[in-house]
Amino acid sequence: MRVATWNVNSVRARSARIVDWLVREDVDVLGMQEIKCKPEQFPREVFEEAGYELEIHGLNQWNGVAFASRLPMSEVTVGFDEMPGFGKELEDATLPLEARALGITVEDIRLWSLYVPNGRELTHPHYTYKLAWLERLRAATAAWRASNPGAPLALMGDFNIAPRDIDVWDMAVFDGATHVSAPERAAFQAFLDDGLVDITRDRGIEGYTYWDYQQLRFPKNEGMRIDFILGTPEFDELVVDASIHRDERKGEAPSDHVPVMVELDVATSLDDDVPMIF
Repeated sequence: MRVATWNVNSVRARSARIVDWLVREDVDVLGMQEIKCKPEQFPREVFEEAGYELEIHGLNQWNGVAFASRLPMSEVTVGFDEMPGFGKELEDATLPLEARALGITVEDIRLWSLYVPNGRELTHPHYTYKLAWLERLRAATAAWRASNPGAPLALMGDFNIAPRDIDVWDMAVFDGATHVSAPERAAFQAFLDDGLVDITRDRGIEGYTYWDYQQLRFPKNEGMRIDFILGTPEFDELVVDASIHRDERKGEAPSDHVPVMVELDVATSLDDDVPMIF
């Protein structure tokens, strides 16, 4: 069973390219971020023609998360408990909840597609929002694990954090900037301290997952590693392979992020190569 995450940076602009990759790499489940559309605007047909069902959470032209799966999805959950909001206060004195978190269960494995707030600047309210959002996600994840002991779970997506110095091309460029600050890195480390595993890094896989469109960042390999799959030990035990698909940053109209994929030793209803026994 192949599971992947990809910040697609507008699904409407890249639907054909996304589906081509899904089919070519034989992916069963893809968590997408930054779909940048409402459910009724999502290019469903190209995914459905390729055999993928969809779960979509998008509110406007910003943010947005989704899943495309060839396997049945259940326990679909929009957002997590006490997820913080951001923006102009609503009439009920709460803040608007953004489309940044979507959970599903596939083959008894809990998966989340997550688009962590950017933070913008260290002095910006969005930075405080980012740290609060991450802490609530950590707490919600810990509570779920306590209620579902032994169940495999993965948090997948664009974390907008480069946890280590090697995860950016030049730390001097990021002096005083978001994504590498001590509080952000501590927030990321908190998930690992709770027992989650950085699936790709734990297998010695290095490399960036994001390159800005400007200043020839990709040809110069001036990138960042900010897209991750963090799994519980039970999820990690199922992993037989993991990869970062750097080549998807090449070619015509790519996203500025690339997919991160894991292969799990899980039998599914799609398996058709099991010998028949009479």
